[in-house]
Amino acid sequence: MVLSLSAPAAPDTPTCAPVVTSEHSLPLEDGSEWSGCPTAAGELRGREPVLAMTVRARPVPHEFGPADVAERVWVRAAALQPAALVAVSSADGGVGRSTLVAALGGVLALAVPDPVIAVDMNPVPWGGLDERIGRSNAGTVWDAVRDLHTLTSRREIDRWAQHGLSGLLALVGETEGRGRRPPRHDEAAAVVEAVRRVYPLTICDVMPALITGVWRTLAAAHAPVLVARATTDSLRHTMRLVAHLRAAGYGAVADRSVLAVVASSPDIDRAVRAVVQQATTVVPAVVPIPFDAQLARPEPIDVRRLRKPTRHALVQLADAVIQRCADPRAELPVGAVKERA
Repeated sequence: MVLSLSAPAAPDTPTCAPVVTSEHSLPLEDGSEWSGCPTAAGELRGREPVLAMTVRARPVPHEFGPADVAERVWVRAAALQPAALVAVSSADGGVGRSTLVAALGGVLALAVPDPVIAVDMNPVPWGGLDERIGRSNAGTVWDAVRDLHTLTSRREIDRWAQHGLSGLLALVGETEGRGRRPPRHDEAAAVVEAVRRVYPLTICDVMPALITGVWRTLAAAHAPVLVARATTDSLRHTMRLVAHLRAAGYGAVADRSVLAVVASSPDIDRAVRAVVQQATTVVPAVVPIPFDAQLARPEPIDVRRLRKPTRHALVQLADAVIQRCADPRAELPVGAVKERA
């Protein structure tokens, strides 16, 4: 049986007099409070006015930039759509997918005011998020599968979760035997459905997109992310996957997907750069992630300690992802300068 994930229905847009604020309110101890609206005063989106919203955002850590992009990410991260879901997959294995989930999740965990959780959906007892998050207890996603009926609160889920160095929570993959095993895709999907009911943002580390169950998970996500190595073969396989998704009726996934191109060496061949450029005509957002020796090591990731170019690239990736997950009313007011930590 394949259990598909269901994307939450979009809430009705309230009607009110549009309000636009160009300056932020008094600073808060743990961030800034913003009031803003993406439309100009008196302008209507369609035929209905759009309700302004107040956003309580965390301060941007000084390690992250570019400043304008990071500010936008942190503001949008404080106004997510309900049960926001990011699904990370790939055309091939061995492309650094779990590493990217841990790194991207670390940035989002710093940006989102409430806890962010990652779920390892890989059906194999090796690799996955285990090495990239670290272990503080024996809990894994298998415990969540076994106790699925109890996953009704953060407290029940947290007892099986690992805590990353940047604050990301994770239900890591199962690597032991003796009555324990990695979950099937449908079992992991059921855990994701339970988790996203109680956390504002869930990130799924999904197996390569070789089965329709993975395609359905990508379709249920607000932000489907595809990961490719910075090689001509990996990029071309990814573009073929996107074309196949369109042909199979999953054009909406292709239309909102984000492609992260992960470099495995400091130098990128000219032919690879050409294929990356070609990929921009197939995928709406393409974000290159430069080589970073810390990402290449099999150890827990603290995104604040990565190289500056890597941090900037991850912020660009987070910007593309959070744009798809955030309430469209959450925008940085024109002329406002956000507080930085």
